[in-house]
Amino acid sequence: MTILVTGARGNVGRRVLDRLHAAGHDLRASARTPDDLTVPAGVDAVELDLGRPETFDTALKGVDSAFLYAEPAAARDLFAAVARAGVRHVVLLSSATVSGPAAGTDPLALHHAAVEDALAASAVPGTVLRPGAFAGNALGWSRAIAAGQPVRIPFPDAHTAPVHEDDIADVAAVALGDRSYAGRTLTFSGPRSLTFRQQLAVIGALLGRDVAVHELTRDQAVEEMGRFMPPPVLASLLDQWSAAVDRPAEVHDVKAVTGRPARTFEQWAREHLDAFAARN
Repeated sequence: MTILVTGARGNVGRRVLDRLHAAGHDLRASARTPDDLTVPAGVDAVELDLGRPETFDTALKGVDSAFLYAEPAAARDLFAAVARAGVRHVVLLSSATVSGPAAGTDPLALHHAAVEDALAASAVPGTVLRPGAFAGNALGWSRAIAAGQPVRIPFPDAHTAPVHEDDIADVAAVALGDRSYAGRTLTFSGPRSLTFRQQLAVIGALLGRDVAVHELTRDQAVEEMGRFMPPPVLASLLDQWSAAVDRPAEVHDVKAVTGRPARTFEQWAREHLDAFAARN
């Protein structure tokens, strides 16, 4: 009863792998470059590139369940390979943007929806996970905070309900171990809606100092953030943040699935505080 975990080097994939390993499951971990994977003892590491169909069949051979990231490039080929391999359950990491107000035009939503549609069309039993904004996105502020500089962001009063990556992994592990979740879509978030300004205040309080905010105009954000982010993704984020100013995010707790309350943003920030601490 082998479970395949794709993206096993990632923040979520590695956490899913560790949970399933601790529970005693027979596991296979995949990455585009499996030689770079460090996996627990007894776990096979294989090549699987979700954009290259020629890597699918070997990676899926003998797999009973699979944890998959959303990659639309070859999604229909992927689920055809999943069906050929006799995989009995897929847990797909999607995004809450798919059910958002701009889902029909939002590039991030369309990216994930394309994979959800391919899964639905394949008739492979699946569970779709739609987490909200990751708490780990805050690491994008770490360099400025560690340097004692203002954090330059657009729409600092936009709300999200940041979800801890450990909660995402917990939900995925439960879904992979319980086939009663097949056919369901699970939308979940962190336990509280917070603006970016409030999230920065949480980090500052833990550091024992104020974190200054420099609000960017949209044009300034396009210029600065566009240096390291594809234009469609950046436009999607800016649209989401603009619409979320002074509008609390919906909260969907994970407790119904995991049996425990969602981890707070403060807990996430405390666990990652070294990333924000001043460099000596």
